[in-house]
Amino acid sequence: MRRAVLIIQFALTFGAGSLFAALAPSQMPQPGPELKRLGYFVGKWHSEGEMKPGPFGPGGKFTESQDVQWMPGGFFLIINADEQSPMGNGKTLMIMGYDSEKNAYTFSAFNSMGQNEVATGTLEGNTWTWLSDSVMGGKAVKTRFTMKGLSPTSYTTKFEMSSEGGGWNTIMEGTTTKAK
Repeated sequence: MRRAVLIIQFALTFGAGSLFAALAPSQMPQPGPELKRLGYFVGKWHSEGEMKPGPFGPGGKFTESQDVQWMPGGFFLIINADEQSPMGNGKTLMIMGYDSEKNAYTFSAFNSMGQNEVATGTLEGNTWTWLSDSVMGGKAVKTRFTMKGLSPTSYTTKFEMSSEGGGWNTIMEGTTTKAK
């Protein structure tokens, strides 16, 4: 009986190993053209703009500095940001990539106020659009963050929110420029 159990365990282990070996790529995967488009953001950037009074505070001017680098392998961008806003100073870690199964860009952010945001993005021409669904104060909200490339060294940003099927309300607008 014990021998039969060992034979079955060996067969399962060997079979699973063979299955994983068969599924493993024969060579290291390479980033596709969609990922290479994210290369636009690599470098050091400075943002400034204005937040409108609303769910994120009293409104007013904000600034942000970003250090954007490829993660080893070239499949994800790692963005470290320091921001100063009417809500105070903070830090955010962002990760951007591309999901070929969903044919969409991916975005995840974690900030020093304990917030986490996940969005999916598209690129049309020189405009990136990031959409997310979340809950705020017990209500379903949709957000839209638009980045419009003006040149290789600058883009505009606009953050909008829609709650419970209503229209889009502008929460923030700004301009981002690449540091020299």
